[in-house]
Amino acid sequence: MELPRSHTFVAETAIQPDVSVPLDQIPFGAGSDEQAPDPVVVVGGGPAGLRVAQELTRRGLQVILLNAERWQPYNRVKLTPFLAGEVQIGRVYQAGAFSPDAPIAKYTGHTVVRIDREQKAVTTQFGRSWRYAKLVLCVGSHAYIPPIPGRDLSGVFRFRNFDDVERLVARAMRARRAVVIGGGLLGLEAARGMSLRKVPTIIVEHESHLMARQLDGQGGELLQSEIERLGLTVKTGCSVRSIDGAGRVERITLSTGETIDCDTIIICTGIRANTALASAAGLAIGRGITVDDKMRTSDPNIYAVGECAEHNETVYGLVAPGLEQASVAAANIAGQVIDYRGSVPTTKLKVVGTDVFSMGDIEQLDQRIDLRSVAWRSPNSAAYRRIAIRRWHLVGALGVGDWPEVNVIQQAVRDRALVLPWQSRRFARTGRLYPQRKPMSVTQWPAAATICNCTGITRGQLGVAISNGAVELGALMRETSASTVCGSCRPLLQELLGGKTEHRPVFGARAIAVSSVVAAVIALAAAFLPAWPYSTSVDAALRLDLFWISGTWKQVTGFTLLGLAAIAAFLSIRKRVGFAWMGNYNWWRLVHAAIGAATLAVLFIHTGFNLGSNLNRWLMVTFLLVAFSGSVTGMITAREHKVLASGKPSRRNVMTWIHIIALWPLPLLLALHVMTVYAY
Repeated sequence: MELPRSHTFVAETAIQPDVSVPLDQIPFGAGSDEQAPDPVVVVGGGPAGLRVAQELTRRGLQVILLNAERWQPYNRVKLTPFLAGEVQIGRVYQAGAFSPDAPIAKYTGHTVVRIDREQKAVTTQFGRSWRYAKLVLCVGSHAYIPPIPGRDLSGVFRFRNFDDVERLVARAMRARRAVVIGGGLLGLEAARGMSLRKVPTIIVEHESHLMARQLDGQGGELLQSEIERLGLTVKTGCSVRSIDGAGRVERITLSTGETIDCDTIIICTGIRANTALASAAGLAIGRGITVDDKMRTSDPNIYAVGECAEHNETVYGLVAPGLEQASVAAANIAGQVIDYRGSVPTTKLKVVGTDVFSMGDIEQLDQRIDLRSVAWRSPNSAAYRRIAIRRWHLVGALGVGDWPEVNVIQQAVRDRALVLPWQSRRFARTGRLYPQRKPMSVTQWPAAATICNCTGITRGQLGVAISNGAVELGALMRETSASTVCGSCRPLLQELLGGKTEHRPVFGARAIAVSSVVAAVIALAAAFLPAWPYSTSVDAALRLDLFWISGTWKQVTGFTLLGLAAIAAFLSIRKRVGFAWMGNYNWWRLVHAAIGAATLAVLFIHTGFNLGSNLNRWLMVTFLLVAFSGSVTGMITAREHKVLASGKPSRRNVMTWIHIIALWPLPLLLALHVMTVYAY
């Protein structure tokens, strides 16, 4: 059947179209009686599909975006925080992907079930069809479920998309113990999400260490120790022989013969490209949909990008290569000839709260004989780094923990930089490949340097967008998609735009400022004003001196002071550990400031601000110095954003160290004071 060139949008289906501009303004939409050119149809609302649609609409091409999922386009990186309960659903959706006047119509919940290559049309599950000038398949991948006996039992889940996360959130409410099969990135993130929902979780990985595709043995062991420190259990070097239970999951049996009681299984054992739609249309497929350097399939009017595409016998399965492919496909559709030459696989993110970096040719690095490698581990075993060298050139790198020069290493791997013998020795000794230099401004970075690792956006691409008019942060994010995933590169974008970073006040800045001012005034008054006088008559109306005359009150206020000082000192522990049960550090800082002011009030009740003599004077002076330096630090902290915004340096570190040094003698002086009181 011949399809009308001026087709209509789906309107009678249960799922209504999400259209970014009014239908009567879309020349290829409903209400258009004129002959209009057929649009580009993009199938898939994931990261690659969104990038293709963005690039095409920026070039003025008309686009129809068909998203099979019932959710609006969302940020897959935020699925784990959503599972863990750290973000609400609104933070997961991908907002602001298109400008208000973009020539695009978006349809949610529309699955393409057939491609008619002769008619150049696609048909959805609702039976409605759309013509296309060009078709772009961004159909992604699906979770691979290995043939484990019992995999069909109730209580077996996947962790791949929003639907899976929705089911897991509901399951977490009643799960007693979960087992995650697979120690790759998805498996670890699923385990973290369930653990943060208070579900005891065990990770089972058949390889000898975690994240075997990204890390070597030592890196995997360090990552495992960090994961186990968070309360998760890890079992490596064994596989699941069967999932057991009568109609529902009750236990698993490992290849070692060990059984583990559980009621929830999450399978995260890899992905497979979605090729069924392309295969049914007669397109060439391998492990994915086969494409050439222009990202064209065997049909020159159909393109494929992302996790479903196979280029030069490689299916990347990562976001960044998919975004690079999307840009190439959009450019070629728009008439600009660009070739895709492949991507260097890169992983740079936090895995269960730990920095993990992996790039280049590092798979099975422990068994490779064609590469030379150099490794470094920090003395406290908190960080591990390793580089791979082939014929004096850097071809890969991996690391767990902090790595200050990781951006430089990333560019060096991409450039296959020369590694000289003394550089290798420096790396083995210090963990740095290059001499330590003053940090370079992002405006001086090479054009090829990657700024947004989540989306693969380089400094050069950002520079082009800025020169084209994207001179505000929101516009730059919308034009390039940079900083729309995790947001960690946003300060770099701000620096690139104006040379200045946006400085915001700390949490509770006003409360910190008020309590700090109060504490400073009290400390100065205690130091320089006369002590509160003793009453000359027992009939005086205000006998505050009874507090420091009465032995009972002296003990009550003395031990209260001791307790308040201990709680305030506990902040130093909270700054260095991240246990969830200890609460948010921002609240601890507020509590610390309030305790500082409260301690001075109790000190007045205990002493009347009589400085005393000898040991007591030393103790009082130390107390007041700690309080005053802490209050000044608090005032600086509360106003630091304004100081930094003016271009002046902050003095907070200096005052913090004065506060800490003043605090050091306090425990000894307190102990001596208590001993003298009770001994004499």
